[in-house]
Amino acid sequence: MNDINEFNQKIIDEFRANEGKVGGMFEGAPLLLLHTTGAKSGKERIAPLAYGRDGDHVVVFGSKAGAPMHPDWFHNLVANPRVTVEIGTEQYAADARVTEGEERERIWEKQKRDIPNFNEYEKLTERQIPVIVLERV
Repeated sequence: MNDINEFNQKIIDEFRANEGKVGGMFEGAPLLLLHTTGAKSGKERIAPLAYGRDGDHVVVFGSKAGAPMHPDWFHNLVANPRVTVEIGTEQYAADARVTEGEERERIWEKQKRDIPNFNEYEKLTERQIPVIVLERV
């Protein structure tokens, strides 16, 4: 298992053991577990992600901490938009939709105000960070 998988697995384990709460660098941050289907493998993948809200919808961001490439989970949900979301002890199916234009800008600007680290992620990369709405089904 590589370092990022081990790091993520520790967060996932802590999340599930503490009804969606984790400590360390993510303490107090709104965190969810996003289940995607691998674009190539077809296997279930789980990624712990910070999230925001837009009305009744949950939104996630493909920041990858400002890395030059989109995160793997983003490619998975583009290929297979039906996902599962875990928030706290709740789990539900959702359809992922990549936002564009004014909708993307509005949600992205709110996220940067709510969690200032996202301003830094934007400065570190030349790519446009994807904003994804997760619509409960």
